[in-house]
Amino acid sequence: MANKSVFATFAGKLLPPADARNHEGAQAYRLSPEQALAQLAATGTFNATFYAEPREQLDEVLKLAWQVEPAFLAKTAVHAFEQGYMKDMPALLLAALSLMQGDGFNRAFARIVRNGKMLRNFVQVMRSGATGRKSLGSRPKRLVQAWLEHASDFEIVRAAVGNDPSLADVVKMVHPKPASASGEALYGYLIGKPHDVAALPDVLKAFEAFKRDPSLPVPEVPFQMLTSMPLSREHWVQIAETAGWQMLRQNLNSFARNGVFEVEGFAEKLAARLSDPDEVRRARVFPYQLMVAFTMAEAGVPGVVKDALQDAMEVALGNVPRVEGNVVVCPDVSGSMASPATGYRKGATSAVRCIDVAALVAAALLRRNPTARVLPFENDVVDVHLNARDTVMTNAAKLAAIGGGGTNCSAPLARLVREKAKVDLVVFVSDNQSCVDATQNAYQGTATMQEWQKLKVHNPKAKLVCIDIQPYATTQAKSGADVLNVGGFSDRVFDVVGTMLASGGDPDHWVRTIEAVEL
Repeated sequence: MANKSVFATFAGKLLPPADARNHEGAQAYRLSPEQALAQLAATGTFNATFYAEPREQLDEVLKLAWQVEPAFLAKTAVHAFEQGYMKDMPALLLAALSLMQGDGFNRAFARIVRNGKMLRNFVQVMRSGATGRKSLGSRPKRLVQAWLEHASDFEIVRAAVGNDPSLADVVKMVHPKPASASGEALYGYLIGKPHDVAALPDVLKAFEAFKRDPSLPVPEVPFQMLTSMPLSREHWVQIAETAGWQMLRQNLNSFARNGVFEVEGFAEKLAARLSDPDEVRRARVFPYQLMVAFTMAEAGVPGVVKDALQDAMEVALGNVPRVEGNVVVCPDVSGSMASPATGYRKGATSAVRCIDVAALVAAALLRRNPTARVLPFENDVVDVHLNARDTVMTNAAKLAAIGGGGTNCSAPLARLVREKAKVDLVVFVSDNQSCVDATQNAYQGTATMQEWQKLKVHNPKAKLVCIDIQPYATTQAKSGADVLNVGGFSDRVFDVVGTMLASGGDPDHWVRTIEAVEL
């Protein structure tokens, strides 16, 4: 009799053969160039991850950039910036696009370089030589120059914070032509050249006056320009009153340490801003950034402010889909998920781990779908009890507290198969580096696909969504009409999931989402 471990028969249609290996050397499916670029654009931060070094990510992105059409590359860059809230990745894709024919670069530049930070990011990438040259080139130089010439004085002042390159470096590089006397004085001020002090923008006049006399009102300059100065509690209160939303979120502990919350009624005032739905949406905040602010808030941060962060979380996750039927959410809690969500970076590694992001996504889906089952997995499924009425923060913390072991993406599906469970939607949140369930024969597909096929026998209309939160180019489930592979950890991932569920079943649904971007 033939060896059944080799010639086993699987129910349903023939499985697609595995055509790649993941970072653990196990069988996997290779994403198409468009799918892989979309994946890397939504998750790549060019920091070291559990499995990949920054240079590997850079080389892979640039290779893929030349394998897709320039129009798709431009749309991917815009999507990564506007919907994925990424910064370095859109700058790199834009730099690669500047070497290609067509008007995609000009159109994408206007959508991505919306502030001084992105301008400096783009120039830094171009000067690094990462895309093959160290000069800006005539076309990029014209656009950088045009941005400077059309930016307001305040935008220029705000862009002056930061180095490598500094805005002064950029100004010296492209030689913008100031349109006014204040602009001419501002450029001279930035690059250390003689200038008409009386013609400086009012905000810089106020800043220079404050440096001479701290009893004056705090000028409305970027917060970073003031940190080296001796500031009183009253100064800190003024800073908090005029700060942007993201700056408020990032500096709660600093405000507490400097007595801001001791001012009567100020905690409530700040909390109202943090929880304001319009401000939360305008801030384009990652849900996990709110989790960081909440978990890192020190004892001096009042409860009303911490509650406001939870309210902001509900707003940030407002587009989590409500699904009819039986939903199962499978967060990966294996050892590799303990790595930082945005990778390792010396001196600036994020405190948020991949497991925190997976737990957050699972908790958010549970909040919107109270009857959903949550099946965390590592070597096998880990049993945990969650209350759907608890806050997203509470349930995410419970899930993130477990973890370790190897990765077995097929384990939750195998349990559902054994139970003969009724399922309409299964959502995985993982780095997709499954290895515990590695198959030996590529023509039998991955263990995840084998178990999914078995589950489909009794649930023919079920759909599988695999959310990948690390920048790798393989998956355990082959994209198809019933399988969506999507990358990223902004709340926009839920938009794609929601539209996929409402669609007729497109194996390249995520790619179509990016192709729909209008330049």
